[in-house]
Amino acid sequence: MEFFPRIELTFLGGWIFLVVLWSVPCITLITVSRDMREKLTDRSNFSTRQKRYLIISKILALIEIAIIILTPLNYPSIDFIIGIPIYVFGMTGFIVAILSYVRTPLNEPVTRGIYRISRNPQEFMIGLSCLGICLLIGSGIAVIVLLAAKVFTHFCIIAEEEACLRLYGKSYQEYMEKVPRYFVFF
Repeated sequence: MEFFPRIELTFLGGWIFLVVLWSVPCITLITVSRDMREKLTDRSNFSTRQKRYLIISKILALIEIAIIILTPLNYPSIDFIIGIPIYVFGMTGFIVAILSYVRTPLNEPVTRGIYRISRNPQEFMIGLSCLGICLLIGSGIAVIVLLAAKVFTHFCIIAEEEACLRLYGKSYQEYMEKVPRYFVFF
């Protein structure tokens, strides 16, 4: 892995895996009801500070995307070989999380499927998929930008959980007490 790999837009670049990753939420948003789209994307309950964290995380995500798009795959390398299963595992978990989310009635908190073992599997699995892509392109700077973005995303997740507490009350509080935020962590 190089800290700053060469930057060049090529046919066999990290963008291939990024397109696959982002096709999942795009297809989901196109195929679900308007109410479900709003539930998936609503951030109206965020405070001004939480909205700032969201903006910072999105700016860092855009930088990450630019690095991935402009970096060729690091094939063949040990990083590439390690990155493939991490990416596939993250993608599989992300798809399972999205399906669990959209199958839950709009007026209920999402607590079924993979949400029984993590309160935030979508974000965790997206992060894991992106880490896989960072390894596929062999970019140390991409890993650092990803980690920085995930720190700010963590604060957005806390805001989402606060909104769920206000919306669902005691049932969500009990869910939070039983299920960790990020699988076995926290």
